[in-house]
Amino acid sequence: MQCLIIAAGRGSRLARLFPLKPLIPVAGTALLERVMAGAAAAGIDEFVVVSGHGAGELERFVGAVAGKRKLAATVVFNPEWEKENGLSVLAAREALPGDFVLLMADHLFDVCILRSLLAAPMREGQVLLAVDSRIAGHPHVDLDDVTKVQVCDGRITAIGKAIPAYNAFDTGIFRCTPALFAGLEESGRRDDFSLSGGIRVLAETQNALALDSSGRFWIDIDDERALALAEAELAASC
Repeated sequence: MQCLIIAAGRGSRLARLFPLKPLIPVAGTALLERVMAGAAAAGIDEFVVVSGHGAGELERFVGAVAGKRKLAATVVFNPEWEKENGLSVLAAREALPGDFVLLMADHLFDVCILRSLLAAPMREGQVLLAVDSRIAGHPHVDLDDVTKVQVCDGRITAIGKAIPAYNAFDTGIFRCTPALFAGLEESGRRDDFSLSGGIRVLAETQNALALDSSGRFWIDIDDERALALAEAELAASC
């Protein structure tokens, strides 16, 4: 199985620390390398990375990491990288002929979450998202920024940052079939180019599934507070 990593954004809230967010060091290792290493630990050795801001530097970095870790990696440029993230997923469509894992370059996670996703049953035409049902007092979540999810009987019924009712958080860790691309295209026809929009389309036909990964570490590193939390967690785990 291939792994798609979205690494196209600017990361404006951390720009003063480092001009290219995926390369921000976390406990001495760049964010993107940590994400690739996590996927590799789950058994994945073929990567597609979508670039945008700082594309040349990112491509050189991915090549170096792939060589060092003996991984296969392709970098795909998204010319519309400043727009919503669903377009970055669609930009990699030709490089992903089969099922794939979808990760974010700024989300760190316990590899057990990904292993559980890979082991879970899933049919053609579906997408499976790791969610976290710890919605009260989560130690690492920014409630103003996190994507919320409503789950019923293992199926996603609503997803978005502003949905009124939710019982889980989106960890940014997906296992996908090519049906995601069709969902994103339909969402785009509705003038919604977000990844969540594509998931909402699949949810309409009950093909967006959720796997609860509560109790496992994951964090979206969007600001200095999250960066400090991630470094503290990694130090504690060591």
